[in-house]
Amino acid sequence: MTSSTPRETRGETSGDRRGYAPEADVVELCSELIRIDTTNYGNGKSVGERVAAEYVAAKLDEVGIESTIYESEPGRATLVAHWEGEDQSADPLLVHGHLDVVPADPKDWKVDPFAGEIFDGCVWGRGAVDMKDFDAMVLSVVRARQRAGVKPRRPVRLVFTADEEAGGAYGAHWLVKNHPDTIADCTEGIGEVGGFSITVKDDLRLYLIETAEKGMSWMRLKAKGTAGHGSMINDDNAVTNLVNAVTRLGNHQWPLRVTPTVRQFLGELEDVLGVELDPEDMTETLSKLGSFSRMFGATLRNTTNPTMLSAGYKVNVIPGDAEAYVDGRYLPGYEDEFFATIDELIGDKVTREAAVEDIALETEFSGDLVEAMKACLAAEDPQSRTAPLLMSGGTDAKAWSRLGIRCFGFAPLQLPPDLDFMGMFHGIDERVPTSALEFGSRVLDRFFDQA
Repeated sequence: MTSSTPRETRGETSGDRRGYAPEADVVELCSELIRIDTTNYGNGKSVGERVAAEYVAAKLDEVGIESTIYESEPGRATLVAHWEGEDQSADPLLVHGHLDVVPADPKDWKVDPFAGEIFDGCVWGRGAVDMKDFDAMVLSVVRARQRAGVKPRRPVRLVFTADEEAGGAYGAHWLVKNHPDTIADCTEGIGEVGGFSITVKDDLRLYLIETAEKGMSWMRLKAKGTAGHGSMINDDNAVTNLVNAVTRLGNHQWPLRVTPTVRQFLGELEDVLGVELDPEDMTETLSKLGSFSRMFGATLRNTTNPTMLSAGYKVNVIPGDAEAYVDGRYLPGYEDEFFATIDELIGDKVTREAAVEDIALETEFSGDLVEAMKACLAAEDPQSRTAPLLMSGGTDAKAWSRLGIRCFGFAPLQLPPDLDFMGMFHGIDERVPTSALEFGSRVLDRFFDQA
């Protein structure tokens, strides 16, 4: 691991750096956060979010930062805190992380997913990469700087949300709707899913910074039919009507589309690999990407994945209705094409309703904030290169963008070449290397000086 430049030479304007280590507490903080079970079951059901918010509040209070906890419903807690900067006239930077996690079944894991165990050089448990790692990095850096009396360059708004894993209705979106004043003065923000490394060749690492997200359409499909006896011929079977529509959606080959973010990503990767990657011939380009194509594929097309089916109540009764859920994601700029195609595919015997919907996002990979990210990564990893990332999933950035906040995914982690990092998200045996947590804390420390 590359050591950072001595802190007294970084050009800070105040504070005493003696004994100051931004990464000192990050591993312990990550482990403790994982031990707080904050499972989000969806449909408005969760546990532990208030407990986690109070934990964060206590850690901030220990170093003199006051916070406010807002509840959209009992237990659905989101924390907001203001961290003063050197230049109080500057627009605040939004730094956001969510406290909830998706469910984990202990029988599938090598370890208890909520024990926060540390072994084999990693912190293990649900939330290790999504996203209690970033929550811990932020807390570690903020606490170290506060103790040393070192302010960030600009004011920082710290926000730790509930309900991100179910779309944010009880978290980020609720805060934007009910308390927009808490963050409305922020113009830029950083959060999860970005800043992590992939080893391209030898020791050359490409750090992907999220600048775009696909739109989200979790839809409920409903089919009506004629109920009747299971032994009779029935040409209007609701189950058949539904399954035919679901099959068409699941099997549909969506066309390849190249967004501005993907085009720029390919340009950076082409330069790093020394291989021509033609964005106008994506079939050929994908064949040259090898293992990259797996991670990259979902950023090139809309997707519709059936995930749930429900119908009937007895084997010899044809039900009068049937229901399915489909996880749909669409590329920035292709929303109209997405919904028009879906309506054509499901036909006139099935209707669709929105279960959860949210917008697609895309911003340019440029500007002072991006340059600060590049510089801070390079200072800690001289072998680093950066590229923009279009994320196939979604984050709380969708909510913040409704207030005009320009958001990036920047949770920096230097990862070993053999770690399937993207497979850790919502996967079993989720874990994050302790060295990556420490690296990320040092990068964020630099970032708060420059952002």
